Amino acid sequence: MDDDMNLHSSGVAASVEMRARKHAALGDPSRLRMLDLLTFGDLSPSDLGDEMDLPSNLVAHHLNVLEREGIVVRFRSEGDGRRAYVRLKPGALVQLGSFAAAGARRVLFLSTTNAARSQFAQALWNDVSEIPALSAGTHPAVDVDPRAVAVATRHGLDLSAARPQPMDALVREDDFVITVCDRAYETYRGTTAHWSVPDPAPTGSDQAFEAAFADLARRVSQFAPRLLALD
Repeated sequence: MDDDMNLHSSGVAASVEMRARKHAALGDPSRLRMLDLLTFGDLSPSDLGDEMDLPSNLVAHHLNVLEREGIVVRFRSEGDGRRAYVRLKPGALVQLGSFAAAGARRVLFLSTTNAARSQFAQALWNDVSEIPALSAGTHPAVDVDPRAVAVATRHGLDLSAARPQPMDALVREDDFVITVCDRAYETYRGTTAHWSVPDPAPTGSDQAFEAAFADLARRVSQFAPRLLALD
């Protein structure tokens, strides 16, 4: 029993130390502001610098600190491979408190073809939020990918009647626009937030579509409660 208690105490101590390091990393106002921005979606280092009016060397320093403490990760764009994005590491903010909120009258999820990821996002969002959501594509496909329909069905969401829509026919000036693929984000600069979700279509596997669905489900469940309905 003493051994069990010692193991428990060691685990608690390690958890406290980890949380203390994260809180220390976020004790700098610039890094805390970065975290607020990244809770809305993924951003490139240059996006962060523009938003915060910081030079690139300071952005790099702050990101190195956040990455060292396991708060953010960096990865390459699927569109422009020269471009990198930063995202919050899943679970990194557990027990760290609440972050910035925003308001919207409508959410528009935008991807390139509107055949899978943005359709997933729309269905997931409308299942949990009172703020209505639509989806569209910068270059919409003819039909929703049948593999996306199958995955959604397995998770209790019906995409059988969904049809890809052109962005220009739907977007409004007051929309909260969330791009869910890198190419759409790099094409359409009116984005409010960006979620860099890997495209499942090139792989074409069931696992790839399931992974995209799971990524979007996690993001929607975390973000929807923080987006407040505007009159």
